[in-house]
Amino acid sequence: MALPAPNLDDRRFQDIVDEAKRLIPTYCPEWTNHNVSDPGVALIELFAWMSETVLYRLNQVPDRLYVHFLNLVGIEPFPPSVARAELTFMLSAVLDQAVTVPAGTEVTTAGVSDRETVVFTTSEPLVIAPPVLHAALTSPGGEAERYTDVWPDMRFDGASVTCFPSSPLVQGDALYLGFEHSLKGVALRLSVQASAEGIGVDPRNPPLAWELWSGEVWLSVPVYEDSTGGLNRDGNVVLLLPQAHEPLTLAGTRAFWLRARLVAPRPGQPTYQASPKIRRISAAAIGGSVPAEHAVPVGQEVLGRSNGRASQSFTVARTPILPRSADEVIRVIDLDGAVDWQEVSDFSESGPDDRHVVWDAATGVVRFGPRVRYADGSTRQHGAVPRDGAEIVMSGYRYGGGAGGNVGAQTLTVLRSTLPFIDVVTNRLPATGGVDAESVADAKERGPLSLRTGQRAVTHGDFERLTREASIEVARTRCLPSARPGGPVRVLVVPHLRSSPETHQLDDYALAEPLLARITQELDSRRLVGATVEVGTPFYQGLSVAALVRALPGRPAASVQQRAVDALARYVNPLTGGPEGNGWPFDTDLNSAALAQLLESVEGIERVDEVLLYEFDLRTGRRLGVGRDLIRLDTDSLFLSARHQVVVR
Repeated sequence: MALPAPNLDDRRFQDIVDEAKRLIPTYCPEWTNHNVSDPGVALIELFAWMSETVLYRLNQVPDRLYVHFLNLVGIEPFPPSVARAELTFMLSAVLDQAVTVPAGTEVTTAGVSDRETVVFTTSEPLVIAPPVLHAALTSPGGEAERYTDVWPDMRFDGASVTCFPSSPLVQGDALYLGFEHSLKGVALRLSVQASAEGIGVDPRNPPLAWELWSGEVWLSVPVYEDSTGGLNRDGNVVLLLPQAHEPLTLAGTRAFWLRARLVAPRPGQPTYQASPKIRRISAAAIGGSVPAEHAVPVGQEVLGRSNGRASQSFTVARTPILPRSADEVIRVIDLDGAVDWQEVSDFSESGPDDRHVVWDAATGVVRFGPRVRYADGSTRQHGAVPRDGAEIVMSGYRYGGGAGGNVGAQTLTVLRSTLPFIDVVTNRLPATGGVDAESVADAKERGPLSLRTGQRAVTHGDFERLTREASIEVARTRCLPSARPGGPVRVLVVPHLRSSPETHQLDDYALAEPLLARITQELDSRRLVGATVEVGTPFYQGLSVAALVRALPGRPAASVQQRAVDALARYVNPLTGGPEGNGWPFDTDLNSAALAQLLESVEGIERVDEVLLYEFDLRTGRRLGVGRDLIRLDTDSLFLSARHQVVVR
């Protein structure tokens, strides 16, 4: 059991008043009026109140010492996590030359003052270059990979190219377009001259999927605009290409491929009766997208001069500091020139000649190595010390982060500096990943766990704890044993989402590449020799609820229905669901009785007549099978709400 925290003085206000009154006959026997109306009693109560305040502060001493102890053993609150978004820059006109948006370009939200704006900075340069289309193929669907070169017909006016060669049409029929250079992140406009042959489809929702080759798989490409009605008439198709586009050799032609593939129509929608035909197609770059993060860059900053002593510390001007990139270093400038020093987590392995520094991201303090005296009387310098008079310079850093960076879609629209040929900038999707710094209370809870289990991943609990400590963006984690002897340990991660549970979609729970890399790196450094680790996400089992309820007299049916649907979405959720409200538990099935009890607690519902549960395919958007009273959950799965239907009578 845990040791009880000492209460240094447990007296309260009334205890002090009563004790003072009991001492009156001893020290002042002539004072006989002890009623609350007496001025002397009022003074006693005043001083009792002041004494209780002092005792309260005194009892905070153990708590303060506990926090100092955690600092001594290296348990520090996690710094805030940075929000990330993808910014799309649109050109003012189609150009025949490349346009570069440099890394570090700042884009903000529209605000009245600088304090109200949120600043995002591009993480890498964006080059918007004119695309060069030089190849075109068609391929039938099915397992056989057969390609037909249609580029000669597409280059000359008058000839028509059948986009999907199978007859009758087969899902997987595709038209391939090959480019000379990578179009990573480019907003591509395809100008199409077509014949209205592919009739029978909804022009606003044709059964087409645009995809590009990423080097490993074909990635889906978002369609920003399509005025061709599914390649059926003259018009433009504007595609926003992902941040990956690698070359591939098809039919002997090496190119950067983009394809339009025939897919199954959505429920209730028709498909093509015949393949659309294209007479001519041309490509132009009208913009591009680039990753950005909620950060403000700071250029070179002089921190001060060395005094030649051990344990020096310097502080940067802005905090909290984001993780440093390769070119963000501490530079020591002396008579021998400028030398970059290496950042380390601590000085335990640093020798007297190692140019090491330690950063505290939350406070911005930069520390140089201490001189430590050992039991035999010897002293050792852990980390080199800059020469007396040497200038300490930070080459640059970025500060920011926190939940305030999780801005909505279409809100990052203001360029802080003018860029040639750039007309508009925006974020199509909301920014995600921003998490505030860990509170002191949470760090105090985490401290004993870290000290008790060490820094090695041995048990399932170790893997889960280290995964949570790897990033503040991790909301939940589950470690599963290997399915076979000697197989990998599976670690399932649920990321933090700051949006409302009613809006959560399957893709929101995907692990961002930076988060996945951070977790993988942390576990790889902590695992035992010979152990292998796989990091992924749980299988999210879609669940759709159909319920028939009766409303109380006089309650609007629409309001009751909305409250019921919102309650179901919150309850059947990986982050907010379950009986405790902290996420649906692993290994926990769901039955209709629990949901009926939940709906009965919704304001405005008199009684629940019927509840049925349906498994739901989150990719196709369809219910699977018939309604049931119980749906079981696998050990690696979590429930996720999808299209609940509540009928109010």
